[in-house]
Amino acid sequence: MRILGIDPGYATTGFGLLESDSAGVRLLQYGVVTTPKELAFPQRLEMLYDDVRRLVEVTKPDAAAVEELFWGHNITTGIGVSHGRGVILLALTKANVPVFEYTPMQVKQAVVGYGKAEKRQVIDMTRRLLRMEKPARPDDAADAIAIALCHARSQSSLLSRLHSEEKE
Repeated sequence: MRILGIDPGYATTGFGLLESDSAGVRLLQYGVVTTPKELAFPQRLEMLYDDVRRLVEVTKPDAAAVEELFWGHNITTGIGVSHGRGVILLALTKANVPVFEYTPMQVKQAVVGYGKAEKRQVIDMTRRLLRMEKPARPDDAADAIAIALCHARSQSSLLSRLHSEEKE
């Protein structure tokens, strides 16, 4: 299964592509989609939509794992990111990619084993689990890889549970 993890934003959207099968999980590709701040906000959203659609065409994921938003102190930024997330969800849905959504706490729990882990712990554990020489950069890409890894681990645990139930 090819899983496209997405850390949503409108200025910078991180992505990470994993391959998950019975042999394990492998990192295939990661990076960021950016929009220039000189553009008007609606044009940035249009560019984000087009770029995510192209990303889906190139990577051909079987599923997408998208982080749910955590509302921090800056509500203005949060609203913009919400718009970006909506555009990303639309692009994935229009491309017929099944979307799975995870909270930051679920991602931390799946990757580190502790739902209140610090960002650096998640990045380091992601690096270790995927046998990466160094942590992914920028942080948006590292976050997206962790989100994809969360889905891979969630799916494998669900599949193994279903498998054991079928044997009974």
